[in-house]
Amino acid sequence: MMDNVPLEEPMFILENGEMCRNPTEVKMSQIVLPCHANYCGELSAGQLLKWMDSTACLSAERHAGCSCITASVDDIHFITTIGVGQVVNITAKVNRAFTSSMEVGILVSCEDLFSNRQWKVCHAFATFVARRTEAGKVQLKQVIPRTQAEQMEYSLAAERRRMRLIHAEIINDLLSSCSSQTVSERLDYQDAVPAERTRVESVELVLPPHANHQVSTFGGQIMAWMENVATISASRLCNAHPTLRSIDMFHFRGPSHIGDRLVLKAIVNNAFKKSMEVGVCAEAYQGGEPLRHINTAFMTFEVLDNDRKPCTLPRIRPEPVDGKRRFQEAIARKKIRLDRKYIISCKQSEVPLSVPWDPSNQMYLSYNNVSALKMLAARNNWVLTSEKNKVSLYTLEENQTLCFKVETHVAVAAEQVFLLLSDLRRRKAWDHHYQYVKLITDSDEDDTIYRVVTPSVTKRGKVQDFILLASRRRPCDSGDPYLIALRSVTLPSYPPTEDYNRGEVLCAGFSIWEEENTFTKISYYNQATPGVLPYISTDIAGLSSSFYCTFASCSAFLQENKESLASLPTSTL
Repeated sequence: MMDNVPLEEPMFILENGEMCRNPTEVKMSQIVLPCHANYCGELSAGQLLKWMDSTACLSAERHAGCSCITASVDDIHFITTIGVGQVVNITAKVNRAFTSSMEVGILVSCEDLFSNRQWKVCHAFATFVARRTEAGKVQLKQVIPRTQAEQMEYSLAAERRRMRLIHAEIINDLLSSCSSQTVSERLDYQDAVPAERTRVESVELVLPPHANHQVSTFGGQIMAWMENVATISASRLCNAHPTLRSIDMFHFRGPSHIGDRLVLKAIVNNAFKKSMEVGVCAEAYQGGEPLRHINTAFMTFEVLDNDRKPCTLPRIRPEPVDGKRRFQEAIARKKIRLDRKYIISCKQSEVPLSVPWDPSNQMYLSYNNVSALKMLAARNNWVLTSEKNKVSLYTLEENQTLCFKVETHVAVAAEQVFLLLSDLRRRKAWDHHYQYVKLITDSDEDDTIYRVVTPSVTKRGKVQDFILLASRRRPCDSGDPYLIALRSVTLPSYPPTEDYNRGEVLCAGFSIWEEENTFTKISYYNQATPGVLPYISTDIAGLSSSFYCTFASCSAFLQENKESLASLPTSTL
């Protein structure tokens, strides 16, 4: 999801000076032999998926201390291919454990033995579930992050888990909004390839070499078989050798075992100008049993020319009824992929200040909003700039950006602080920068969009306004903070006007930690953009201490209103 994984994280140093690696880390290195390669002399994507699944499973089992099974795999984007003779290095480690499931991060890099170069191939996040033991359901121990990178992944894992749980809902909502649309008759070109020509069906018998030590079929083996039939289907459309570029997030719906027959079906759902989507279904049966649905996946392929550039693909003519439905759904999924790539997958430094908001990308913007705040909060190189009456101002300068953090403590319960600060309409009671606040839309219980008006940064300048998305998160478990993340979004109904200077916020918000039942630490973060920096520059330069006055006022506001939560709007509570 986030493209911020380094090729190699160094070992951390313990207090006694010893070097130590993450205890859940597992590494696999494989040299690519001709038997692992496809017709182009490149590592088969199916073989790579098998290696990735095996490595991740070993990491999960190292942490759980018992057998584990693959439950799901997030989107995988393959950056480059791997040739025969090159070495594949796979590193997997558990980022976070929940009750009986855990997220495993997988990083794949390629090494050229002759030039001593290494480069990233892909990274993925897989969810594994610990199998029940004779004693009953497994309660996994918590992961203890020891480095800044591990702390960041630990924190983001909770947000990724939330996205997985609502992923099917996001897909269904978008597809239902497209269900009333029909495929244009203009697409029924005479030279279009009939979708029926790309249909592939194959059966595989699950043998002992295909099973793991639990006699269940390897999740990676199933993915490899699915990739195989998808590649054949894509080849029939373009009459060429396609290259797998990405696999959408998918879930394993049930297990299969030795002796099962796996029926694998694939068909090209839609062909876009430079890429095509292939839908694959895996079903299992044994003897006279009915078919069991194991998995469905959607894979995106390209055809590369001699310069490794994507070629233009033939158009496709969908089959009646179901074919037209799949054709339309592929268009919707492409939009989802673009949203994820535009909002989530790019590096934080590449995210535009203000992203257009609409219901279809709401969840991804919310994810990005909260994740950006978590990444900022996980930094450990903050510098204390000034302090007054236990209100501290910290700064962080990196990559030509300036961030600041204001930290204080209040004798108010963390949940009460969270509820009082969540509604930005109440912020003008303690923050003089918030002159006017209007609630534009309540997207859901976690996300609200506001218009905020702030004073001019110069005596003769225009006042500023901001369109802010406020994303709220309660703790995933007792060791997490409450979060209120803020970022700018663009709404067509609220365009910039001549009377206001439109300001933008890239990353801001509150992290609220419960230290005791009625004692709370509040940290406010802001990645200073041109619209925000003038309000804090004198404090950072040490020329004033208005930050102290503002947060002293915040503390007084929280103390005075902690008993008035019953009067808060229902949407805030």
